[in-house]
Amino acid sequence: MSNQYLTSARLQEYRELSTCIVASAIETFGVRMQNTGFTHSDVRCIFGDLPTMVGYAATARIRSAEPPMEGRSYYKRTDWWNQLRTIPEPRVVVIEDIDGNQGLGAFVGEVHANILKALGCVGLVTNGGVRDLHKVRALGFQMFAGYVSVSHAYSHVFDFGGAVEVGGMRVQPGDLLQGDIHGVQTIPAAIAAQVPEVAARLLDKRKGMVECCLDNGFSVEKLRKTVEELER
Repeated sequence: MSNQYLTSARLQEYRELSTCIVASAIETFGVRMQNTGFTHSDVRCIFGDLPTMVGYAATARIRSAEPPMEGRSYYKRTDWWNQLRTIPEPRVVVIEDIDGNQGLGAFVGEVHANILKALGCVGLVTNGGVRDLHKVRALGFQMFAGYVSVSHAYSHVFDFGGAVEVGGMRVQPGDLLQGDIHGVQTIPAAIAAQVPEVAARLLDKRKGMVECCLDNGFSVEKLRKTVEELER
């Protein structure tokens, strides 16, 4: 687990940035391959109108296709809630459904969303299923999921507090996550405090190129000159 946690002001800066510009900023540091660190398109944003989600990962693994080895209630593993609270707020729950028939059952719906919000969580990322969308949307609790399901089926936590993989994104407990309508990504701890400033500079460059394209006197030569000036 990372111990390099950001100030509230820095976290707010991430909330005001899109995942796209943050991803571009991360690339400039060369700390990871450019095709890693984010969810594939099979994990989608459920509530595209909610603000950007930012928080630290609390991880678990579930099964939903088969009954648990013990206990009948899918709320049985309350010890998971204790471990979840060892992660600093704001928290994002990251749940890997390991069944071959992923998403058969929804682990998080109205009740679990209320529980997780009470435990300081702002959202969920899972390759599994979710449900009760209208009720959860009303809470302002963001969800990224691979499926929407009618039933919770046999959804139950069988393991928590370790590394998980959701939508191709590897996540360790305590990783900083950012998510919006485009998807979710991890922010490498070593550069997390620097990324917003780099993102702001990239936005300025993009603004300059867009303004050149919208100018009535647009030409390829002017665009080429603008790009050269911005790259200095």
